[in-house]
Amino acid sequence: MDGVQLHRLGKRLIDLARQVTTDAGDTVLTPGEIAVLEDVLKHPGSVVTEIQARTGFAQSHVSTSVSRLRERGLIIASPDPEDRRRTRLTLAEIAHQAIMRRAGRPADEAIAKAVGEDKADRVLALLNELTQLLD
Repeated sequence: MDGVQLHRLGKRLIDLARQVTTDAGDTVLTPGEIAVLEDVLKHPGSVVTEIQARTGFAQSHVSTSVSRLRERGLIIASPDPEDRRRTRLTLAEIAHQAIMRRAGRPADEAIAKAVGEDKADRVLALLNELTQLLD
């Protein structure tokens, strides 16, 4: 496997994961908003410049995403106790619960749809083995 094949596989797995973790009734978020939510989930109490550095997005893009997420009640902003000019960001409980609920959805159906019922069990077994080997 070369780098291009690995990249294509990674992209395909990300697309499958997105199918599993979202559905038609879910709130529609931009890729930037999803990246910001993921970053704040992993790094609660972050400031915009820290999120910008980790995601690689322009600061204006992160700020816009944070603003939209705050308006939707998905991110909570509070003043930094050490420097009141800075704002620390955390996930709202509703966002945390939604992320955990979606993350727990089984992937079996999406895998079967992608590769066919006859290959689904083998693909799932290989993915489980790969997960164990790479963790």
